[in-house]
Amino acid sequence: MAKRIEVKGVIVNNSDYQVYEWLDIEATCPRVVHEQLGKANGQAIEVDINSGGGDVFAGSEIYSALKAYSMNGGHVTVNIVGIAASAASVVAMAGDRVMMSATSQLMIHNAWINGASGDYRNMEHMSGVLKNVNQTIANAYHLKTGRSQEELLALMDEETWLTVQQALELGFVDGILYEEKGELSGSRMTREYEPARLRSLNNNKLAASVAHLNLLKLKVGI
Repeated sequence: MAKRIEVKGVIVNNSDYQVYEWLDIEATCPRVVHEQLGKANGQAIEVDINSGGGDVFAGSEIYSALKAYSMNGGHVTVNIVGIAASAASVVAMAGDRVMMSATSQLMIHNAWINGASGDYRNMEHMSGVLKNVNQTIANAYHLKTGRSQEELLALMDEETWLTVQQALELGFVDGILYEEKGELSGSRMTREYEPARLRSLNNNKLAASVAHLNLLKLKVGI
């Protein structure tokens, strides 16, 4: 039987994790995932994800740990059971097989930073840093989907929210959790990415949730 690992709540760095524990706020950090992988001892694992994201570098470390576990012979199945947004969407790409619930969503977007300060040179420098972070995030998506960096970066620019049908078509996931005989229907992507269509879709779905989405933004360590 596969060992189950949960990536739930905010993805935080190891130093901040104790604060979330003390406040009884659900969170995931790389150290906890490393410990659970050690206990799995090479057996197959299933990673359940329901997270709005968090620290990009903590997410990268979790992604790297899961990929290393897979490369060393431990099969990794990722189950998106609620939301895999922002840094959590990067973690999801580590699965040898990525499954998604019919009621879940996957969201990808550009890196953000909170609290930047300095003159115009600092801002120009930080712009370059964020663009580089976007490239590294897109690397994980590319390795999973096979799609070009240009297409993936365009999707990130749009802050794209994907249903299971759309995620399947784009190659972010491999199958639908709990699907039996019936086949899900719904909106599907065209073969070529259509920014205007996706922007309209996103705006319609998310117009009432702007304040909440600010909590889900991918954070660069500060």
